[in-house]
Amino acid sequence: MRSHRLALVAATLLTAFGAASANAATEIQFWHSMEGALGDRVNEIAANFNKTQSDYVVKPVYKGNYGESMNAGIAAFRAGNAPDILQVFEVGTATMMYAKGAIKPVQQMSEEVGDPIDPKNFIGAVAGYYSAPDGKLVSMPFNSSTVVFYYNKDAFKKAGVDADKPPKTWQELRAVADKLKAAGQECGYTTSWPSWVQLETFSAWHNVPYASKDNGFGGLDARLNIDSPLHVRHLTFLADMAKAGEFMYGGRGDDPNALFISGKCAMITGSSGLRANIMKNAKFEFGTSTLPYYSDVKGAPQNTIIGGASLWVFANKKPEVYKGVTKFFKYLSSPEVAAKWHQQTGYVPITTAAYELTQKEGFYDKNPGTDVGVKQLNVQTTAQSRGVRLGYLPQIRQIEDGAIENIVAGKVSAKEGLEDAKKRGDELLEKFEKSVK
Repeated sequence: MRSHRLALVAATLLTAFGAASANAATEIQFWHSMEGALGDRVNEIAANFNKTQSDYVVKPVYKGNYGESMNAGIAAFRAGNAPDILQVFEVGTATMMYAKGAIKPVQQMSEEVGDPIDPKNFIGAVAGYYSAPDGKLVSMPFNSSTVVFYYNKDAFKKAGVDADKPPKTWQELRAVADKLKAAGQECGYTTSWPSWVQLETFSAWHNVPYASKDNGFGGLDARLNIDSPLHVRHLTFLADMAKAGEFMYGGRGDDPNALFISGKCAMITGSSGLRANIMKNAKFEFGTSTLPYYSDVKGAPQNTIIGGASLWVFANKKPEVYKGVTKFFKYLSSPEVAAKWHQQTGYVPITTAAYELTQKEGFYDKNPGTDVGVKQLNVQTTAQSRGVRLGYLPQIRQIEDGAIENIVAGKVSAKEGLEDAKKRGDELLEKFEKSVK
């Protein structure tokens, strides 16, 4: 009798375990680089998705800044334990695309599981950047940003400058910086992400090539064009402003943001994603406007290029994982979710529907300037303005940042600094071309 009871208990437990296993949700590992308030919003999005269904559980994990998380993802893939989703900054796009066998292209994945993601739903400049030559998405657009111009309205008023008429050209910006300086402002203008803003985006905005071969989209044998007369002119202009005390170099990446938020600098060119931080921490009224340009350059202004990051899916995962990832991506790009992410963060809406919903809700009317990034991006691009897709771009940016530092510090001329950066950058591009071939 005792043996019979034990057998019954064992059978019942096995049946229960089998049923639980059959109904267990598929776990999806999502490694990202969103910290602080942005990290909280990523966690919120994942939690809300998990509540909408019971088949999949997305688990977001913060893995450090963009460079750290990308390195962690690649190392994990080599070790055989890659996450399912990895957030990679836009400059890592070429590296990820040419990582043979490591990546599952997003559109291919969605089509294979019978739930296609349509690239036509996305803002043109966004979809174009993250697509293969055949127009199919290779990664999932998520936190796309672009460069915009922020200014301190209180400082403008104090200097006698019309706070409702921000400078539109570089010539006007310098004139404003001069008035701010005369009014006692410690710093007129600064910039975050120097190479992204002052070289990559500057090139697209003025419709001139940053690199050959359509900025790398047309082939691996692309080489830099950052020593052109216009680029030399612009870096000379910034160096002159720095010498006159009108421009302050604040470091690389996001470091200069603190100069603007603290009120030390009255103008900054930076990511549209900076808006949430300014709103939370700045003690002054601020405005958002389009990037300055040189009015005598034919074809300017054209369009800005995207920054931020997209989501990549690793290869060799189970079909059930790909089904869940596809559902999560479609949830991310749904009008309501994408619009809320855009409105809360300052990142641009990745889909046309999210942009239209935000318009319909009156968000742009209530928050003037929040549509600047979208308008700068939502333009028919050219071969020079589609974006930049080069191998070793993160390392090239480091070289360029170093060159900009030396130029604005007066250590080298703009021509010398940019020619040296081009030479060293081209050596990296040649190395990448050989490694891929």
